[in-house]
Amino acid sequence: MTFHRYVALGDSFTEGVGDVDPTRPNGLRGWADRVAEMLATQSDDFGYANLAIRGRKLPKILEDQLEPALALHPDLVTIHGGGNDVLRPQVDIDALAATYDEAIGRLTATGARIVLFTIADPGLNPVFKLIRGRVAIFNEFAREIAERHDATLVDMWRMRGWKVSEIMDVDRLHLNAAGHQLMAISVLDALGVPHGLEPLPITAPDVSTTRAALRTNAVWVREHAVPWVGRRLTGKSSGDGIDPKRPTLEPIK
Repeated sequence: MTFHRYVALGDSFTEGVGDVDPTRPNGLRGWADRVAEMLATQSDDFGYANLAIRGRKLPKILEDQLEPALALHPDLVTIHGGGNDVLRPQVDIDALAATYDEAIGRLTATGARIVLFTIADPGLNPVFKLIRGRVAIFNEFAREIAERHDATLVDMWRMRGWKVSEIMDVDRLHLNAAGHQLMAISVLDALGVPHGLEPLPITAPDVSTTRAALRTNAVWVREHAVPWVGRRLTGKSSGDGIDPKRPTLEPIK
């Protein structure tokens, strides 16, 4: 299948946080850019828009990104959300799923191919394993929504062959370049699109000794955990003041 108008919706996962590239908008590349690069080789009139903004919860994603996406008349849409919602102390997953279901229905009614994601299993990360139950519930809703609307599902919950330390950025919350590459491969495979992407070399943090592990953990707490908690306490978001990196359909370079 050849796609001509690809629009990506979501949060930091889709914006590409963790895959730094100063030459790109917002200084990020990410799996969606990597997917777009492959799709562009198969069409002479390919356009790609990425409306995702880091820190966004699912209702805000749908409120701010759904109508602009529909206005672009895409033939391919990827959407990821819910991760920032299940991290909060209080979340109504049933209401969240109902809103998500309605939005996916509107997208599929356009005739576009829609790609949904489950959230990766937080049980693989000792810091976030306490929310594992609510993630599993949200993911079951995501599978149900995908089935109901005949959408393509990339089931990250079931991706068990990756070592967290090798595919996660130093913040332990976002994918690094190698992780984004693996996700791009997974999306293209799910779409049945032939491609030449290969996994990138792995660079894992040094935890070879107890001292090295303690030093790595101390840096993570100071530079990532404390600021994250601070934003939660003050009601701020990492996406405050951030604009979509590709608000309109443009050729990918």
